[in-house]
Amino acid sequence: MSNMNELMRQAARMQRRIQQIHEEMKAKTWTSKVAGDKVTAVVTGERKVTSIEVDPEFFKTEEQEVVLDSIAAAINAASERAEKDIEAAVTAATGGLKIPGLTG
Repeated sequence: MSNMNELMRQAARMQRRIQQIHEEMKAKTWTSKVAGDKVTAVVTGERKVTSIEVDPEFFKTEEQEVVLDSIAAAINAASERAEKDIEAAVTAATGGLKIPGLTG
């Protein structure tokens, strides 16, 4: 029975650590630049866009569709980076174990 209790304690510690990682990652931001650094997007660990910057010259030299596609690409790239970093941090905390409901 003590082995089961220890296993439950370890699972609870791991769950707290995963929650802590998610909370820490909420406060972080990820930045992505595309189109030769003419478009920059910043997202949080909650995948919320906090900033988009577009070089004014980019509007003058490119069509609207290209500018909009670049904005979407920058947002997607920053979001993907955030997701990969969060996943890597959780994987490190769990030793690579995939735990349904905890590790996503």
